[in-house]
Amino acid sequence: MVGNEEPPKAESTSPGGDYPIDGTALMKTAALASVPAERLPALLARVQADLGPRIGDYRRRYERIAVESDRETFLVEPDHWASVGERLGLSDRERDAVARAHEAAVERAGSGQTSREEFETALEIRSGVVIGTGDERAGDATEPPERDAE
Repeated sequence: MVGNEEPPKAESTSPGGDYPIDGTALMKTAALASVPAERLPALLARVQADLGPRIGDYRRRYERIAVESDRETFLVEPDHWASVGERLGLSDRERDAVARAHEAAVERAGSGQTSREEFETALEIRSGVVIGTGDERAGDATEPPERDAE
């Protein structure tokens, strides 16, 4: 993002559960993940419970690439999911499933980007994170969502 440009708004297709991953991304992850599909929702809710209160840190530290009414999407360092997995005590398979779900959701959020090639290149060198921003998950609710890392 350059200057104070507003990140693109993406269409929300959130399942309305305790995690910000939509049905399409969830189905894609379930087909490819090494954990049972029925475990994914609880695993994603557990990760959301950890990330939600940290959203203020993400807004200050990372590039935000999409904003929706119920979630925000960020590009983070490649080893981000290793540190999240360690913090939450996730197995390698669980961590990979969570990362894959977030990557699929970020790909959908980036589908509205003006330069698809630029977006795909960014995902080759960084990882994606989607954080739910519902009232109970807003984290640092006093910080306006317009602030982006540069």
